Amino acid sequence: MLTPGLVSVSFRSLTCEKIIAIAEAAGLRSVEWGGDIHVPAGDAAKAAAVYQATAAAGLAVAAYGSYYKLGTHEDPAGEWQRVLASAAALHAPVVRLWAGVKASAAVGEAERAALAREAQSAADAAADRGITLVFECHRNTLTDDWRSTLRLLEEIGRPNVKTYWQPNEERDFAYNRQALAALLPHVVNLHVFHWPVPDTRLPLREGAADWRAYLRLAASDGKDRACLLEFMPDDRPETLPAEAATLRALLEETREPVRS
Repeated sequence: MLTPGLVSVSFRSLTCEKIIAIAEAAGLRSVEWGGDIHVPAGDAAKAAAVYQATAAAGLAVAAYGSYYKLGTHEDPAGEWQRVLASAAALHAPVVRLWAGVKASAAVGEAERAALAREAQSAADAAADRGITLVFECHRNTLTDDWRSTLRLLEEIGRPNVKTYWQPNEERDFAYNRQALAALLPHVVNLHVFHWPVPDTRLPLREGAADWRAYLRLAASDGKDRACLLEFMPDDRPETLPAEAATLRALLEETREPVRS
């Protein structure tokens, strides 16, 4: 089943307590907590407190959104242990990380192999804690194209390494639907927003037709996935109830039979 949630970095200026309150009030079911502001990597005490507050409100922790970027750390193992410590204290089943910092077309074979090896080490350490790692379909990473994403998952070759899906605002609906279909067996959660062109945020209701198709496809295999609102059209928390209502209505449609 698909369920509605929120990415905490949508509201970096708000406290964790406020994010929990507005997510609950908007009828959302889970939160992906970001590692840059709300749950810093290595601060296990903060992570534990955020988990307790989240659970007390009846919300699930969908994931820990780390800012660990493959190929950028002097001490990858040490930095990754800091991420895992926070993820474990947060009771996060999933940790998001970045597949490097270059577009896939700009990464040579040797560099690509090195990033895959680093991801394998990260995955093995995460497996010891029962944690799944996910990339996201992000610009300027090895997962900026669905074909490169599938190749990377195969190169890493770990069962606990999967991906998120989100529409690529630089590509059209046909590409994005094709990408979701190709990646679906590996997709853990979705990031939800409507940016029809790069860096132009519009209300989710204006992209309802596209998202109706995406969500029906995402629901087609019956797996549980969180559909996480990421950013508001205007960055205002007052906009969350309307965005959440649109998402909840779209998700409800996925539970209805498709009419011929």
